[in-house]
Amino acid sequence: MRHSHIAGLVSRVLSGIALLVIAGALPWLSQRDPAASILRARYAELEPTPEALDAIRTELGLEGGPIATSVHWWANVLQGDLGRSWVSGGEIAPGVWHALGVSLTLTGFSMVVAFVVAGALVAPAIGRIVRDRPSRGSGPVGVAFTALPEFLLASALLVVVAVQLRWLPPYGWSGLDTAILPALALGIPSGGLLGRLLADAIAGVAEERWVEVWRLAGAPRRALVAGVLRRAGAAVVDQAGLVIIGVLGGAVAVEQVFAIPGLGRYLLGAANAQDLPALQGGVLLMAVAAVAVGLLAGAARRALRGGPLPPGALAAPPEARGDGRAARVTVAVAIGILLLIFATGLPRDPYALAHARLSPPSLALPFGADASGRDLLARVAHGTVGTLLPSLGIVLLAIVVALLLAIVGEIARGPAEIANATPPILAGVIVAALLGPSVGGAALAVLWVTWPPLTTHAAALLDEALAAPHVKWMPLSGASRTEIWARHVVPTVVPPLLRHGMLRLPGVALALAALGFLGLGAQPPQPEWGLLLSEGIDYVERAPWTTVAPAFALVVTSVLAVAAAGLRPRRRHGLREGRRREGRRTPFLAETPAAAETPAAVESVPL
Repeated sequence: MRHSHIAGLVSRVLSGIALLVIAGALPWLSQRDPAASILRARYAELEPTPEALDAIRTELGLEGGPIATSVHWWANVLQGDLGRSWVSGGEIAPGVWHALGVSLTLTGFSMVVAFVVAGALVAPAIGRIVRDRPSRGSGPVGVAFTALPEFLLASALLVVVAVQLRWLPPYGWSGLDTAILPALALGIPSGGLLGRLLADAIAGVAEERWVEVWRLAGAPRRALVAGVLRRAGAAVVDQAGLVIIGVLGGAVAVEQVFAIPGLGRYLLGAANAQDLPALQGGVLLMAVAAVAVGLLAGAARRALRGGPLPPGALAAPPEARGDGRAARVTVAVAIGILLLIFATGLPRDPYALAHARLSPPSLALPFGADASGRDLLARVAHGTVGTLLPSLGIVLLAIVVALLLAIVGEIARGPAEIANATPPILAGVIVAALLGPSVGGAALAVLWVTWPPLTTHAAALLDEALAAPHVKWMPLSGASRTEIWARHVVPTVVPPLLRHGMLRLPGVALALAALGFLGLGAQPPQPEWGLLLSEGIDYVERAPWTTVAPAFALVVTSVLAVAAAGLRPRRRHGLREGRRREGRRTPFLAETPAAAETPAAVESVPL
């Protein structure tokens, strides 16, 4: 145990050092020569001759290696100097601090909305505790709120509320009225997730023995509710911290839709312009904010628990009730809809300019035509391949990475914690700045945030498999280590890990679509859902079907993702009841609740 803790500490320290070096060496690590972009931005009248490009590289300080570049940058940062923009030549600090202030303000408004939504979802669970009735989870309303991708909700609010109804400004950041729509777009899905987590935690805590003891002792209802909320809040406060980090770091799409000069839009502009010093400064402030939120979440958890507790002092809440039947039906319906779109649209040509521009839906064109006269049903159907096939590859690769890192052990702890706190859009912005926007770059960014929960699950499964009695006795029978792993350990671990990975497939697809919507993933004329939505949003007032078609596919995929998170593995009744009578839980569920194939497990790292 002590060696495991030391390995974890070493992993965190080395990962932190590596992160600092990489952050400081971003300009040197770029695989795209920034000299040509900088020459065009600063000196448009000059020809891009080799001499001119060499002069720009010398001016940018790219002659040294990554270590020297990183040390030089960090030396300036410690003196309060974030450097100068490669594009404008001005100081970075004033602009990036202003952008951070805008994003923090937007995050504050969004969390107000999130807490209101979460409170509305939790209220019925509290009412059932007060009335001493069986507790349930958040129900279909929480699922519906959680299933709304931020960039899709932002587009819908812009079209309906700002453009068609003209109730609120469509863009800008000039007053409270300009903050309402982006706060709703970010706060509603976040509140749905928080509400679901807290309602499910309350439903589990309500079944603990101490609740019944308090009732029998005549404890006031107010004290009982406060105790349940405190116990459940301690279980989900870390998730709330991740939600805040996700809102702050993942607001890029919402800021882009509403033209808000926040940090996310600042980073996106820096990535598109290859202004890597500006990107460095923005990522640094984002990381500092994330660390601060993590520290506050840890302090809140200790306060709710009454101080630090030794391992095992607080039992995990009981599992939520229900057999997951509604989730299975929802998954089946969503898959059926996607298969129907795929089967009817795949034979059509997604690239042929065979129709009138912006043709409305008809029998010949069920989804209408886009601004170039292409069949939208064909493009959405082929987008199923363009979106879900890369997602499947990402999930399978993440499973392989997770299995390998789980075998390594605690050495992977540091990178996993860093990746766990990285919003996928922020990872996509950094990868696009280094490698350029592409499907491969977007896939790499999403892979970076996909493997940590799978690694946690794989590690728990490995521990469980290696602890099996027949595996422990096999070395005494002469079996080699290779034979034990190949014939007994790996075949036991892979099937549940594969199921867990498939549950994450819709969420991975949504992350890819979000990057495509921002122009960081698939490029025209590829039929990818996020890109289709981005292309159609300019014509939404004249031809709303250009956005309805890809939006419908994304909503179905979102519902599939959230419903899949609610699936529970079927268990034999007798085995479960026997474990309850013995007062035991499986080691896997007891030791690593975040890795289990339960709703809390799948939502432990939001995509």
